[in-house]
Amino acid sequence: MGEIRSGTVLPAEREPITLHTADGLELVGELARPAGRPPVATLVCLHPLPTAEGMMDSHVLRKAAHRLPELADVAVLRFNTRGTSSGHGTSQGEFDGGEGERHDVAAALEYAEYHDLPNVWLLGWSFGTELALKWGRDPLVKGLILLSPPLHRAGDADLAAWAADGRPVAALVPEFDDYLRPAEARERFKAVPQAEVVAVDGAKHLWVGEPYVRIVLDEIVRRVAPGTFPLPTEWDETDN
Repeated sequence: MGEIRSGTVLPAEREPITLHTADGLELVGELARPAGRPPVATLVCLHPLPTAEGMMDSHVLRKAAHRLPELADVAVLRFNTRGTSSGHGTSQGEFDGGEGERHDVAAALEYAEYHDLPNVWLLGWSFGTELALKWGRDPLVKGLILLSPPLHRAGDADLAAWAADGRPVAALVPEFDDYLRPAEARERFKAVPQAEVVAVDGAKHLWVGEPYVRIVLDEIVRRVAPGTFPLPTEWDETDN
């Protein structure tokens, strides 16, 4: 048995993908599936602000793709929104402040639907939570998991729409977040009766540190693949 560390990459079927938006752009992405078996759920990941170095390879999303297909039978779809670059490449277009990105969210969900990916949840982080709240009320989506939601671009009207919608919303809020801390988050999310605010002691907006990444991944699978909660912290290579 070996400890799962920050740089651990577990087995999965990984393939580069291209998303096609309704306004004519091609977006760079990757789909990671469980190796040799179907997924039980799917995460469509929406990354942090690209003007602040957010991208599909931002560390929590990258680690989700490296671990969850093997440990939780969860498929992970990541992509760069318009104008965003990472080691996987650069998506066409230009950053549009969260407005034109509605087409990017739709393209990712269309890809998931076309490829029969099951039990689709949106996983947004920071700017990605704004996209999820504003543009994620697609019939395919089972619910939202929000990491460090600033509730800046997404406002009261978006919260009201999710309240009326009724699908689950879980917000993981760091104790020392730069934009929205747990007490204020609980007050803001009161507008969404089904929303759950999970305060994470000691964490900051960027979730730096392996203990916080493990908390995030555990809270994700608690909702999308509860039979695998809690995730192991060790992995036996002889099992594969």
